Amino acid sequence: MMAPQLYTHAFNISLVENRRLCINGTPWIWHLLEECVEDAWEYWSVVIGLISIVCFLFAALPQLYVAYQNGKVDQALSLGFLLCWIGGDLTNFIGCYLTNQLPIQIVTAIFYVNMDIIVISQFAYYKLKNQKTTKCSVNLKNFCVTWVLMCITLCVILPSQLLLRNQDRSTVLEASKNTLGMIEMSGFICGYVSCMFYLGSRFPQLYKNFQRRSTEGTSYLLFALAMMGNCTYGLSLVLKMPAAESLRNLYFLHHLPWLIGSFGVLFLDIFMTAQFIMYRKQNKRRPSLVALEVEPLLVNEEDS
Repeated sequence: MMAPQLYTHAFNISLVENRRLCINGTPWIWHLLEECVEDAWEYWSVVIGLISIVCFLFAALPQLYVAYQNGKVDQALSLGFLLCWIGGDLTNFIGCYLTNQLPIQIVTAIFYVNMDIIVISQFAYYKLKNQKTTKCSVNLKNFCVTWVLMCITLCVILPSQLLLRNQDRSTVLEASKNTLGMIEMSGFICGYVSCMFYLGSRFPQLYKNFQRRSTEGTSYLLFALAMMGNCTYGLSLVLKMPAAESLRNLYFLHHLPWLIGSFGVLFLDIFMTAQFIMYRKQNKRRPSLVALEVEPLLVNEEDS
């Protein structure tokens, strides 16, 4: 049986007494995230994790602006991409909460879901608006009202769940001394499901870009910031790894779904970057080819 001290260190659960004191911890991290950080590795893990939150927070803003400009986001983005995206983020949040992940992971998961809601709201709005039917205008209003209510509910529930989680940590510790339990196992299942959603989300968008032979209507900053976010997010988990050799494997298994999800999507976004470069070059060549074809026609007309 694992000693409580070893368990709490491997799974990043602090005993209530230690959490109240946190004498050697960094004050601003303690007050912001209620996480007792006592060495340089843990400090930089939190700082890099916060950078990942900033990246994901602003990742969707360029796409929202591009979609607002051309009003054709429904033609540029794949519905499968968006559904897998929000599916992954929702199961990611549930998995993080149930498996008692780091506070930085919970905060990041909340930001994910909120940004997904905004992007999907815009996609649905333009999808219905571009159909230009009276029936759809009524559906559009009903959809917007329902969606806004759901967004408000989620924005209230998700942060409150984070607060409840911090208050109930001692209960989680006592329930998990001997075994992960059904709740923790279901959390790990959610973690792996979210991992599959994340990895699967890129394939519909890659295929849609391939079909269109274009990335027009999509902002590369969406994927560039996502790459930075996933890189820093995964790195923050790696830096948090315990120094003790006996605890590293336990820590690695505990965070494995989130490591696979972050670094796996980072790898797939390299292919997305290649598509942006390739199709941008093709689009630049097309005007020059059209000019070369038109120029001889103009010369023939002048000669005649």
